Amino acid sequence: MENQHRQISGYRELDEQEIRKMNAVKALANAAGEMIDEMRKLPTFDQRWVSIAQTHLQEGFMAAVRAIAQPTTF
Repeated sequence: MENQHRQISGYRELDEQEIRKMNAVKALANAAGEMIDEMRKLPTFDQRWVSIAQTHLQEGFMAAVRAIAQPTTF
């Protein structure tokens, strides 16, 4: 279904600049996720801190997405 976000409560149309920024944030998030995946493969790294880094990065990228999307719901 095209433009299904219009049927989801709290979502709005994004303009071209917002779409570009959203895609840039998503690309950075994917790169950060790949870095975390690589860190998971290194047993000499403190995996507790890798987990903390993963959580905080996810929270940060979600905040950036919300800053762009400006949803009207909690």
